[in-house]
Amino acid sequence: MTTRLDDLPLRDDLRGLVPYGAPQAPLPIALNVNENTHPVPQEVADDILDSVARALREINRYPDREFTALREAFADYLGHGLTAEQIWAGNGSNEVLQHLLQAFAGPGRTAFGFAPTYSMYPLLTRGTGAQWIAGERAHDFTVSPESAAAQVAQVQPDVVFLCAPNNPTGTPMGLDVVEAVYDATDGIVIVDEAYQEFAPRDERSALTLLPGRERLAVSRTMSKAFAFAGARVGYLAADPALVDALRLVRLPYHLSGLTQAAALAALAHAPVMLGMVDEIVAQRDRMSATLSALGYTPYDSATNFVLFGGVDDPARTWRELYDRGILIRDVGIPHHLRVTAGTAEETTAFLDALASVGSKV
Repeated sequence: MTTRLDDLPLRDDLRGLVPYGAPQAPLPIALNVNENTHPVPQEVADDILDSVARALREINRYPDREFTALREAFADYLGHGLTAEQIWAGNGSNEVLQHLLQAFAGPGRTAFGFAPTYSMYPLLTRGTGAQWIAGERAHDFTVSPESAAAQVAQVQPDVVFLCAPNNPTGTPMGLDVVEAVYDATDGIVIVDEAYQEFAPRDERSALTLLPGRERLAVSRTMSKAFAFAGARVGYLAADPALVDALRLVRLPYHLSGLTQAAALAALAHAPVMLGMVDEIVAQRDRMSATLSALGYTPYDSATNFVLFGGVDDPARTWRELYDRGILIRDVGIPHHLRVTAGTAEETTAFLDALASVGSKV
């Protein structure tokens, strides 16, 4: 007899939930999980291999528990006068967010975000035993400072997630919203800037708001702009006291020596790694223009993907594209689909396939 999940003494608050997952399929064009589809440049790959090879010589020893060199490198990369004491990192930004929830949420506490937003926020929240509360966005997925502050003031959550720019909609978020939310709560405010490198160059980061705001954390990832999704490296900047709190919940030696070595080598080539961002942004904007011409409604995006509406039957359109070797994402918003901006060739393949499916299937 096969044991079912319901047969196990699972926590009551986890019963009925499903794990996070995006479709994975060996299709020629995969544009569904917002990866950077450009390969790592050869010169960078060679340095990463050399760095990892050196780390392997000491693989019998535990790595630097405080990943000091990596924190210094992240501080240098981010700028804004940040120091290593203000930096934290983990195995992908999801682990960094989990550390924040473990330290500041948990049973009897709440976390809040404006839906639709990154689907891992409620999963991570429930996984730590806290309650997830979803706020609302306007019809175009924006959030005004007044609305944001009013919703947060009413709920009074222990942790607030602000995805800026937002996933899955691509919507930018002004710093006036961040400031309004911070002033409306006594809880932790997390600004998730996973896609910040794809935003306009003149757009200020929430990193500029850190001085004097000890409850503010700004998270980033190497998965997107740095084409490092498989390495699993995320990080944040915050007040040193907030960073200290995360040491209380992290696992010992949570960042392997190989991970630290690979990330350090990649960061040493930051200008080269970020050189592909402009090309990705160009493909994103090309997608938006062509989607409009095909009769769809693409939303303004400051990320490496485009959410588009006007899809009469998203499931059918998704399947039609799948059958043509193109994998995109149905994010569960009625009459909408999301596509990652890839290389010029991948973008062309997607747009040609969508045109062959027929406008607004």
